[in-house]
Order: sequence, then structure tokens, then C-alpha cells
Amino acid sequence: MNLNKNYANVNDSYLFSTIAKKVAAYSADHPEKKVLRLGIGDVTLPLAPAVIEALHSAVDEMAKKETFRGYGPEQGYDFLRDSIAAYYKERGVELDGDEIFVSDGAKSDLGNIIDLFSQDNVVLVPDPVYPVYVDTNVMAGRKIIYSDATEANGFLPMPDYSVDADIIYICSPNNPTGAAYTKAQLKEWVDYANKKGAVILYDAAYECFIKDDELAKSIYQVEGAKTCAIEFCSFSKMAGFTGTRCGYTVVPKSITKGGLSANKMWLRRQTTKFNGVPYIVQRAAAAVFTPEGRKQIAENLAYYEENAKLIANTLKELGVWFTGGEHSPYIWLKCPGGMGSWEFFDYLLENAQVVGTPGAGFGVNGEGFFRLTAFGSKEVTKEAMERIKNLLSK
Repeated sequence: MNLNKNYANVNDSYLFSTIAKKVAAYSADHPEKKVLRLGIGDVTLPLAPAVIEALHSAVDEMAKKETFRGYGPEQGYDFLRDSIAAYYKERGVELDGDEIFVSDGAKSDLGNIIDLFSQDNVVLVPDPVYPVYVDTNVMAGRKIIYSDATEANGFLPMPDYSVDADIIYICSPNNPTGAAYTKAQLKEWVDYANKKGAVILYDAAYECFIKDDELAKSIYQVEGAKTCAIEFCSFSKMAGFTGTRCGYTVVPKSITKGGLSANKMWLRRQTTKFNGVPYIVQRAAAAVFTPEGRKQIAENLAYYEENAKLIANTLKELGVWFTGGEHSPYIWLKCPGGMGSWEFFDYLLENAQVVGTPGAGFGVNGEGFFRLTAFGSKEVTKEAMERIKNLLSK
């Protein structure tokens, strides 16, 4: 027996595990201090009433012989897939139901989708980047190259035709930087991918925060994307399903190579390795798209948007450079005074008892930057901003 040696190339500790250990150690030494957390992007508002009602109704169905459900379709029930297709149609995107695959979250699918691709494929990821993109490919032993996202390009790198890549990761609005591509910018990436014969793995987990029509809520709003892009979406941030677990991935039937269909391969992969999302969770997810559900969820999103605005206004007042906040729940700020990312993390924790995420944890270009999240409660966000203002105004 031999273990996968590629795991030796992965960081021993996931970024947020390191943060948790640091905060736990500080709290143990200073039990009298109240620590405010604006680090991990977890939601704080409860599920919408329409979602809870659908959950309860589905649970009651499971208690009756006539309506009990056992194994469901691995790719998701039609009632949810049809609702998702209708959601896309509102944005001018036509999808067949069998191009939509329901899952337990975007993170899982982003890690699992690489089962479809050859190990010798070259992976292009932006730096800084969501660690899962890198770690899952390191585990698989693939070569990874980086596209520089920097202050100079607003953390929105564009394609370089001198670079050859097979698998391209794009997240917009971006985690961690909060920056979002326009449709015109994404068209350049789509053209590049089609020219190179590459596939774009497009993470749209935060599309619900986009309000500007020039920005893309789906990469399929861009001409040519259906021949080169797989899109990953989530109910986690859209509807607070971080603890309920539900997402979906769109694999167009027009993505083919060497006589193989990515859509058929993903269906085969899921039917072999995945048993589907629980019926009750899918009923809850379908409620997200009902008129009442959408109204309630819009109110929850507005709550987080107000938090983002509060953080952004505080940083503007302090003269701190940042991206994100307007079309994203994340605010990516330049560490004041030339501090390093972990140095600023310790400085905030020790002097203001506020926790964020060091940019260095997202890549080389993240050094000197710091991420704050708008997913905290309004009370915590307001108090955290007051503490930061008092600290950085000195």
C-alpha cells in the first residue's frame, strides 16, 4: 500500500483552522475580552420563513407511507432543477434541465469536478485565490500556474495568450477580493478559453450580490461560454444554507473533447460517487425561488449589503484602499502602515479584538492585504468598525 504523496505538498493546516487556533489561544489568555469575528464567510441570519415552512412540510411527507421518499435522483429532483432553469431564464440564459446537477454545495463540486480531467492538464488560477482551487489540484498532482491579481489591475487579471492552460478557475464576485468582472471582461476569458481549447470552472457562489447589469451574474450571459464553461452556484450565501448544504452545477452538453461529453461524464461520476441531496433539503431550496421566498431572501441579502456598506464607508473615512463591498459580501483592504497580512491580523486581534482573514493565506499576491466579511450580525459589524476606527485613527 502506498499513500498519495501529493498530499505532502498541501499545507498542513487549512487557513481558517490556523485562524481558529490563534483566536482560541488569545481568548484563553484574555477571557475578559470580547472577540468580534469578521473572518470566516459564514452567514448569521436564520433561514427564511418560506424555506423553514417547506422543510417542515417535507419532513411531514417523510412521516407518511404515501409521501415517503427513499433514494432520489443523484442529479436532483425535477422540481428543483426546473426552478433553477427558470431562474437562469430570467437572465436570458436557456438551460436544459439535464444540464443542471444539484449537490451538497459548490465547494464539493469544485473539488470533485476535476475527476473529469486528465492529470496532465495545466491549471490556471488567479493569485490571490480561494484555497480549495489550489489544494484540490495539488492533491491530484496537477501542474498549477498563476495569473497575477494585483492592486494595479484591481484584482481582476485578464488572459495572456502567451500562457497555455487547460483548466481555468474564475470566481466573480471574487473570494477573497470582492472584485467582479464585467460581461465584456468575461468575454475576453471566454474567447481565450475557446481559442486554447480550455475549460473555465466558473464559481458564481456570490452572484446574488450583483446589482449592476454590466456585471455578469452567470458566465452564460456571455456569448460562447456554453462551449467552454462549467458554472458552480450555491444556496449558502444566497439563502443561508451554509448549515443545510445545497448547491448546483451547470455542465452544458456542448462541452465535448475527443468524442467525450463533460455532461455525460459528470452524470456518470455523480451516479457512481454521490447519492444526491436529501429530499427535504431540495424542497427547502425550491422554496427559495417562490415569490415569498425571494422576497424574504432579498431582505436578508439587504441586511448583509448594509454591513458591507458600513465596512466600506469606515475604510473610506480612514483613507484605507480596498476592493469589494459594493457587489460582494467581502471587503479586501490594504493593510495600513505597510504591515504584513499576519502582522495586521495580530495587531487587530490584540488591540481591537477584531478577527479578519490575512490575505497572505490566499496566495503570494495577498500579502499586505486583509479580508473582512459582511456576514456578521449588524451589531457585531458596527462595534467592530468602531473599534477599527478608534485603533487606526490614533
